[in-house]
Amino acid sequence: MISVDEALEYVLKHFQPLEPEEVEILDALDRVLAEGVYSGVEIPPFDNSAMDGYAVRAMDTAGASSEAPTTLRVIGDLAAGYTTDVVVEPGTAIRIMTGAPLPAGADAVVRFEETSEGLSAGERAGNWIGIFSQVVVGENVRSAGEDIHKGELVLAEGTILRSQEIGVLASLGRARVRVIRRPRVAILATGDELITIDEPLAPGKIRNSNEYSNAALVRRYGGIPVRLGIARDDVEELTAKIREGLAQGVDLFLTSAGVSVGDYDVVKDVLNTEGEMHFWQVCMKPGKPLAFGEIQGVPLLGLPGNPVSAMVSFEQFARPAILKMLGKMRLRKPTVEAILEEDVKSSGRRGFKRAVITKRDGEYYASVTGPQGSGVLTSMVKANGLVIIPEGIRHKKAGERVTVQMLDWPENVE
Repeated sequence: MISVDEALEYVLKHFQPLEPEEVEILDALDRVLAEGVYSGVEIPPFDNSAMDGYAVRAMDTAGASSEAPTTLRVIGDLAAGYTTDVVVEPGTAIRIMTGAPLPAGADAVVRFEETSEGLSAGERAGNWIGIFSQVVVGENVRSAGEDIHKGELVLAEGTILRSQEIGVLASLGRARVRVIRRPRVAILATGDELITIDEPLAPGKIRNSNEYSNAALVRRYGGIPVRLGIARDDVEELTAKIREGLAQGVDLFLTSAGVSVGDYDVVKDVLNTEGEMHFWQVCMKPGKPLAFGEIQGVPLLGLPGNPVSAMVSFEQFARPAILKMLGKMRLRKPTVEAILEEDVKSSGRRGFKRAVITKRDGEYYASVTGPQGSGVLTSMVKANGLVIIPEGIRHKKAGERVTVQMLDWPENVE
């Protein structure tokens, strides 16, 4: 057996970021930018009002107050999306809405709240407005280029595109953008005992849950699951499924089961025949039987068949491999230090105990989710983290601090 760290280092050496593709910007969400994005325009493209109010010459408001208002003649009304040829001359103002271009002659905006705008029509003097506060040049005005200048590098290559970056791309008029393409991951479950999820159970049979949990994990982390179904414990059938995946241009094979030491564990046999196997046991629990190799240059991760083992192994090895193919740099799950709420036993291998993590009085606490058998999939359902027990440690006492690999960040952990 090799250690978890050695296995991960070895696996990641066999993956590189994939080539770019051009997609619509909404399809680029959470993807890695494969080009630098420069602006061809100023944003905003013109000086505009940041408030609903009156466009004025700042000097005309000097000394204005609620006790001694300045009165200006209103010579126009300007809404967002429109322009005007009317020039703000000394002693005049234009009523203006947020986002409307600042008219010629004006250099500031007085907010409605600081004018007689709120008075009744009978209290206002025709086309005149009372100014209750003086403003300075540029006040309540968004200057052209205040956000982005023409020719500026706005988004660097390698940026992960979040919703705010998508908005910036839209403001630049970029309907499409080049990003690292998503990896195609073949999902293949093996075993004579497996049936599809819509088949009735029969003696000795179980439903193929691994296909769905693995496909969901691939999709969650940005890959495209290519479901190859079930291969029986037969070298020829498994080989045919592998070749089917190769024909579909997959970037990674992800199998479950068939990698242990039983008479019908055939994934290793196919790896040795069709390609090359690099290792098949890792010093961890759950997840000891884990095969890694290549078939015609395509990496293959053979996950254990037990559902918890498969999911835990996926998080340690398949997830970082997918993220690396996506061009992302942060490959490890976030961790926190937590206090154990009960004694925990371990095997001496690196242990991953399913646990619920909560935060109280500034400290994280970890409570395991009941039975920890590798077939108890509900132990993963209840968990939001994995308590890591280091190699060589067989017992951790309640109250000891442990490292927890977070699966999720629910609100009660923040």
